[in-house]
Amino acid sequence: MSTGVIAVLFCGCQSQQQMVDEMQADATQVAKQRGKFELNCPTATAEVLSKEMIQSEVVNPRWAPPQRAQYTVGIAGCDKRATYLVVCAEGGTGCVAAGAQNVIQTSSTPSPSTTK
Repeated sequence: MSTGVIAVLFCGCQSQQQMVDEMQADATQVAKQRGKFELNCPTATAEVLSKEMIQSEVVNPRWAPPQRAQYTVGIAGCDKRATYLVVCAEGGTGCVAAGAQNVIQTSSTPSPSTTK
């Protein structure tokens, strides 16, 4: 095997960390769009809180599932905060903000139940 072919084979492979880093911008954008809508806050900002590759069990080596990256993204704005779990598949067509939102009100206005 020639040196050029060997170099192409080794350089063509990405590390899992590189894949996670490459998909992070899409994951952040998906969570931010969902957060802006659900929090009713067009000025909301996004921050990646954690990221990792999901290891899928390979049942049939001929039909291995795609590698996926999972992100926890925090959204903040308009005195509210939310977190979203976002999953992106390698070579896929985008990311999905899965599950329900977790929202925390940060407003200092007391709730009606505490003003009795």
